[in-house]
Amino acid sequence: MMEHSRGDLNVEGEGESEEMEREPTSRAHLRDNGYNNSRYTGAVRQKAYIFDGEGNYYDKEWDLTEGRGKEFCWYHVELPKWNQRLSQSAQYLIDVLCPPMKLQDILSLVSNGPFCGHVDGALVFRVNSPGPASSKFTFRISARITENSVITVSLGRVPRLGFSPANQSLLSEVPIVESPSSGSGEMKERGGTVIREHVLDFLLMMNHSEEADNPVPKSVSNLIVHIIDTHVDHLQDIVTKLEIELDAMELEIDKGSFALKKQLLDDRRFPKMHLDLQRLLQVIAHGEQVFPRVKEKCSSKGWFASDDINSLEELIGRLRRLKENVGFITNRVTAIQAGLDSWQSEQINKKLYYLSFLSIIFLPLSVVTGVFGMNVGGVPWTNQREPELKEGFRNVMLLCVALLLLVLLCFLFPALYSHVTAWKRRRDMKRSWSLNRRSFLRRSTGIRERNDRGGYLRLY
Repeated sequence: MMEHSRGDLNVEGEGESEEMEREPTSRAHLRDNGYNNSRYTGAVRQKAYIFDGEGNYYDKEWDLTEGRGKEFCWYHVELPKWNQRLSQSAQYLIDVLCPPMKLQDILSLVSNGPFCGHVDGALVFRVNSPGPASSKFTFRISARITENSVITVSLGRVPRLGFSPANQSLLSEVPIVESPSSGSGEMKERGGTVIREHVLDFLLMMNHSEEADNPVPKSVSNLIVHIIDTHVDHLQDIVTKLEIELDAMELEIDKGSFALKKQLLDDRRFPKMHLDLQRLLQVIAHGEQVFPRVKEKCSSKGWFASDDINSLEELIGRLRRLKENVGFITNRVTAIQAGLDSWQSEQINKKLYYLSFLSIIFLPLSVVTGVFGMNVGGVPWTNQREPELKEGFRNVMLLCVALLLLVLLCFLFPALYSHVTAWKRRRDMKRSWSLNRRSFLRRSTGIRERNDRGGYLRLY
């Protein structure tokens, strides 16, 4: 009996200690907006929600259980963004999701490439692009869907994917934009919320609202539409940022900065951007391949609402228009790179022009030295023993100057001809303008005299 009571006390003590351990972790869990870490500290972030089906949601423990009735659960895993192998990402998911999930379920979520199909009775889709994980043009998002639960995996943070408490959005108030010219005293006098200028620039790049404005899904179908919508919005943000960056580059290039053009060519900025755009087009192509199949498979489910089917169709249309927009940006990048290549060719041609001009200067001297350096008889001014030929060097120099002038005249004749033609054209235009002005003055004075007579033209 004593041993049994001690065992009961130990069980109660362990239960109290577990509750004491759970309380701070749950508080930290809520403070971190639903995130908790696995044994890979700081590597994998987890988020777990439970929805009551009436527009309310709560944070819950990470137990991978499904909801009951109208309730449904959402479990999200955020893989680290730094460079890593796929096997390491799979190890992260195995540590987080196994058990109860099997290795087949986990590998179907983390593998590369597009996929949509049923795995162990659950609908699984993924849009995972290959490439370095640290690149901002590498997107990986996958989902495992059942009637009462959704498990998603993303690479890095997806903007607007989560939910925030209502009425805590920065966009709910009219802010005062902070600028370097305005001081803090002026800000205090005006009052209100102060927003930094770089934050406003970031908000202008976004094509969507903040997480606080996200409607809470009331069904699994609403949640699936929300996940795909945030993925498309993320792609749209990247495209918008690329457009703004490209506009700024075009403006700087139009200003004619030699150093900037040289730096862009040395860094191979636009070829690298072209490769990034091709990678982005690959991600969009994966979405075009997967999301219609998701809509087709979900339309046969009884728990998937028809309104959400229409929403998926709209998202697929957005994705296609986004693909066209990326194609336009690719054409712009190609045109700018072609302009820079032509500018570089012009710079090379200018240098070759100066080099050819320099070679023209020394061409007569090389011709004369070639002629007078021939080891044959009869070459004039080469017999220095005769006193009447002592000025042979001077004669050779005069001959070189005469040849140089002749070559320069032939070389500059087209430019002189164009200048003379332009001067004649301007002179003829001035003469015609003066004649037209005189005739106009004559007509105006004649009309004024007729008006002074009485305003009527006398007929005979």
